[in-house]
Amino acid sequence: MNALRQLRWVAFLEGMSFLGLLFIAMPVKYLFAQPLAVRITGSVHGLLFLLFVSSLFRAASEHGWTARRSLAVFGASLVPFGNFVLDRSLRREEQRAEGGAPQP
Repeated sequence: MNALRQLRWVAFLEGMSFLGLLFIAMPVKYLFAQPLAVRITGSVHGLLFLLFVSSLFRAASEHGWTARRSLAVFGASLVPFGNFVLDRSLRREEQRAEGGAPQP
């Protein structure tokens, strides 16, 4: 699997886990006094975040990204729904790297 495709997949999973943590586990914890929801979801999200950072380093080094581009990608992971917005530019870059025409 190429570096950009790996980054896109891991970013998607990390983004989903972040949303699950914010919009499902946190309300369950505070509305129903069930802290286990955050503990489990938070652990999964933490692992996926570490995989995201690892994939980011791989993609940045293989594609010669500037520090600014790398920080922008990293910053997108810190904002809810940011990874999904980021996916569009990563998909275009992946298609250019493969020699295909970008799709809208």
